[in-house]
Amino acid sequence: MDSAPLTLTRDARLLFAARTIRLFAYGFVSVVLVLYLSAIRIDDHRIGLLLTLTLVGDVAISLYLTTRADMLGRRRTLIAGAVLMILAAAVFVSTRDFTFLLIAATIGVISPSGNEVGPFLAVEQVALAQTAGAEHRTALFAWYNLAGSFATAAGSLCAGFLSDSMMHRGFSAAASYRSPIVGYAFLGIVLVVLFSFVSTSVESRRPAQAEMPAPHGQSLFHVERSRGVVTRLSVLFALDAFAGGLVVQSIVAYWFYRRFGLSPAMLGSIFFGANLFAGVSSLLAVRIARRFGLLNTMVFTHLPSNILLILVPLMPTLPLAVAVLLMRFSISQMDVPTRQSYVMAVVDESERTAAAGITGVARTTGAALAPVIAMPLVAGLATSSLPFIVAGALKIVYDLVLLRAFRATRHPSL
Repeated sequence: MDSAPLTLTRDARLLFAARTIRLFAYGFVSVVLVLYLSAIRIDDHRIGLLLTLTLVGDVAISLYLTTRADMLGRRRTLIAGAVLMILAAAVFVSTRDFTFLLIAATIGVISPSGNEVGPFLAVEQVALAQTAGAEHRTALFAWYNLAGSFATAAGSLCAGFLSDSMMHRGFSAAASYRSPIVGYAFLGIVLVVLFSFVSTSVESRRPAQAEMPAPHGQSLFHVERSRGVVTRLSVLFALDAFAGGLVVQSIVAYWFYRRFGLSPAMLGSIFFGANLFAGVSSLLAVRIARRFGLLNTMVFTHLPSNILLILVPLMPTLPLAVAVLLMRFSISQMDVPTRQSYVMAVVDESERTAAAGITGVARTTGAALAPVIAMPLVAGLATSSLPFIVAGALKIVYDLVLLRAFRATRHPSL
């Protein structure tokens, strides 16, 4: 146990509240997003392209904002991300024109996975890390991820039941699935207000150093001292995220819908349970990491979850498929707070915001390439299992390479 209890500052509480609202919004929209696009008669190949461009655009915007957040202002960066959420949702609910949807998907911030997109995570991680010592950092990130997982679970459940209720009241499928996207826009407005109350204490403590040029004019997006470790982690995180992008929550929900004919309410209930399990696993990761270390926890909790992922589409019945999915979620997220804490530990303190942004963008880049491949496969009867199998296999490769590449790294908090 830690020597002193973990306490949250006012700003930390505001960031936790923002995380909760944002992940509720992501869960709210992710369960119905593909169903909505299908209901407005966009074909599966175009849906895959749209999901890919949603993440591709996020790469460019997040890379720009997060690597400059210490200079632009972390609070301003967070508000800008919330505004992009609002704009994306406004376009999605107001038009069926594929070109406008593509533009909104590319420029705006909308989550097809139920997980973080946009500049929020990198900025909040560093701001929170300033409020706790190294001995509390993993626990802080665990509670941060727990709040997000529970919020995603609640959002998924509410979206499913809202859409189902509207259809039972006579609304069309498109109108029913559109309602959570409208809610997404309103929650973006709430975030703008919430971020405006965050104090200047979250800003970088070294603004002058952040603006100094790197030695010899060489810099990897404002990262110099930690360039090597950030580069290696980014490549590996991109591989892991590409695999995860094949089975984002929207695609898995669509797979269950196509395979078993489930209603939106049932889909919402499944992902409510899945995200609850994921949230609890974040807390368990703290205890495991204290005993076995961050890297070992990242790898050895992730490996069995990847085997379970491969088994999901091989289950012959709905109860078995759901049971394996829930088992997978019960351990699959243990690597998240440990990964976040690991990045904060192994990079130079003055480069944490940029490092978190770069590694986060690497993950988004990897994930961005996957949906355009996964959607046609999920839609085909003979190929619908392939995204799960390929994703699980690639994640196993990621785990083994990560362990080999970083097991010799030493740091007092690892």
